[in-house]
Amino acid sequence: MKKKLLPYLYSFPALLVIGLIVLFPILYTGYISLTNMNIYHWFNYSFIGLDNYVKALFVMDSGFIPAVLRTLLWTVINMMLQVVLAFFIALALNAEGLRLKNLYKTLLMFPWAMPGYVSILLWRMGMFNTEFGMLNQWLRTMGFENINWLSGNVMAFTCCTVVNLWLALPFMIMMIDGALQSIDKAYYESATLEGAGFFTRTGKITVPLLRPIVAPAIIMSTFTTFKQFDIIYLLTQQQGAKTGADIHTIITYVYEKAFITNNFGYSSAVSIVIFAMIIVLSIFTRKDLKEEGR
Repeated sequence: MKKKLLPYLYSFPALLVIGLIVLFPILYTGYISLTNMNIYHWFNYSFIGLDNYVKALFVMDSGFIPAVLRTLLWTVINMMLQVVLAFFIALALNAEGLRLKNLYKTLLMFPWAMPGYVSILLWRMGMFNTEFGMLNQWLRTMGFENINWLSGNVMAFTCCTVVNLWLALPFMIMMIDGALQSIDKAYYESATLEGAGFFTRTGKITVPLLRPIVAPAIIMSTFTTFKQFDIIYLLTQQQGAKTGADIHTIITYVYEKAFITNNFGYSSAVSIVIFAMIIVLSIFTRKDLKEEGR
């Protein structure tokens, strides 16, 4: 009996810490989501049941549903661009006869190695600034007028996508590059002897062999992109420096409701919905990973 209880006794401190750090905040957030807690009802809040969930999911003017759709669009576009661009850049880096490969790979890692906050503000002030940004300086040199890069929804969304690619591409390139180097060159030599061209070799050999190796990196990047906050907030939503563009994703939407309008009950309900979405995505991706590993 003691031997059976001993492992649980040893693991109890770790389980207690996990419970306090992870489980308790989730349960407390779930509790707050059932109340009308806000800056005016900090201590004297009342229980309102599922009203916050109904508002988030079924009241279209709440802003949550548009934020969800925009988040899905953001994730799909960014991941498609990341995977495609990283794949072809990695292929180019592995081309036979290419000189200074290590130098190129080192330079490509700089955006990923820099602190994200610094990179984003450099893009905002150095590239997208209406008066002093390099993009508008180039436009003025060619005789064009300034463009407010971050004021319109479509333009701001595009600029945020560019910055996200700048920050995220190096990681994906590194993953695909490592996977490419693990493929046995004998496959390509045999295919070449049989008359297979570049596209045939890529489609029949490279892509199938890359999938199980790169899939975890793609899934991890998908979750990171889905939860992206810094880029959208710092470029368009930062307090005192808002640009006028409304490109809220679900993460920036929750932040605004919690810390700008101080509607803690509603923001907690939205957080629980997001948590449920991530759990569902995790279950599906776990199944995909198991299938890839077979």
